[in-house]
Amino acid sequence: MEKQKFSIAKRLNSFSYAFNGIKILLTGEYNARIHVLAAIAAIVLSSLLQISKFEWIAIIFAIGFVFSMELINTSLERLADQVSKLERQLIKQSKDLAAAGVLVSAIVAIATAAIIFIPRIISL
Repeated sequence: MEKQKFSIAKRLNSFSYAFNGIKILLTGEYNARIHVLAAIAAIVLSSLLQISKFEWIAIIFAIGFVFSMELINTSLERLADQVSKLERQLIKQSKDLAAAGVLVSAIVAIATAAIIFIPRIISL
């Protein structure tokens, strides 16, 4: 394999692929739209409750965690569906594992939000 020279233009161009992936996720996956609504709700609530800088970091990481897992899950599902439309046990298990990753990330995000928001809401 030939070693390629570093190119700033190629590195910058790679962002277009990433943004296209986000566009594909948001326009083609209904679960991603639910995640967007939850993220907006968390951001609005964070602003209204004036959370600390460290709590903002936790909220941002939780949102990023969920979207990252959804991107990986969607990618795996689409690739698996392209490889075989037949239900194969290993493909089903892989898709189920990726879906479980999204579920775990969503549970972590909900727990993070609960730890931050519930005490503040109760104290209102």
